[in-house]
Amino acid sequence: MLVLDEAQTRAALPWTKLIEAIAAMFAGECVMPVRHHHDMHVPGEENATLLLMPAWVPGRYAGVKMVSVFPGNARRALPAIFGTYLLSSGATGQMLAAIDGGELTARRTAATSALAARYLARPDATELLVCGTGRLSLNLLQAHAAIRPLKRIHIWGRNLAGAEKVAAEARKVGLAAEAVSDIEAAARTADIVSCGTLSSEPLICGAWLKPGAHLDLVGGFKPSMRETDDEAIRRASVFVDTRAGAMKEAGDIVQPLESGVLKEGAIKAELAELVRRTRGGRSGPDEITLFKSVGAALEDLAGAILAYETVTRGK
Repeated sequence: MLVLDEAQTRAALPWTKLIEAIAAMFAGECVMPVRHHHDMHVPGEENATLLLMPAWVPGRYAGVKMVSVFPGNARRALPAIFGTYLLSSGATGQMLAAIDGGELTARRTAATSALAARYLARPDATELLVCGTGRLSLNLLQAHAAIRPLKRIHIWGRNLAGAEKVAAEARKVGLAAEAVSDIEAAARTADIVSCGTLSSEPLICGAWLKPGAHLDLVGGFKPSMRETDDEAIRRASVFVDTRAGAMKEAGDIVQPLESGVLKEGAIKAELAELVRRTRGGRSGPDEITLFKSVGAALEDLAGAILAYETVTRGK
């Protein structure tokens, strides 16, 4: 059985190929049961979460990801997310690979964000604001830079030192990034605003978004989590990775649905419909678009297959 650690997983998932692999999986016939979602009590701090995410392509591959999310790890200088992906044959059940789940999750989340932006952000978008300084941040910068000629990249975090650290890491890989302390000012000029946080209170106000902006929300995965406000929902055309997941788990969608600010029929498309072109994405240069992702098991399976085939075919 192939075992890929964090660095090996990263090397096996180049951005352009990963984005295309996820697009192909959304367009294909992947079977994706509802994921298991369990809260775990952690004495003295926020609850942790255990996620189990199965998916398979009949006759080809099957896999399941086990992920733990511990928000309190920020105080221990540890990533919030740890996990492992187990990939097996869809024809025999033979175990093929164990892949670092944290790195796979971060990269496939960022790649899916960039895939959605392909259909929803303006083609001439050059300024990106990333909110959050966790594991997702650098991945989001790199994924969006892989599909857009970004000229200005800003990083905002509750801790400016954390934002400075991410900006420095981005500059090391050739991205012109700088930390900012004023989230409103940065959001008002950004063509793309990407939020990858575990916030339970809105960070981005809809009133800040300029005509033509694209708001990308990929951090929250519980009904209690929220990265933007009702005004953003009112002003934007709303898209999701999957309706089933977003309407059940995403606070940025669940809460507006419950209050009546958003109607289910107003969700314009899910990502599979955009990829298959059965529904349209951005309709004009001044339209504000909003994409909410809670993560789909097919994204992990696409990444796991790519990593496995990249390594085994390269031997």
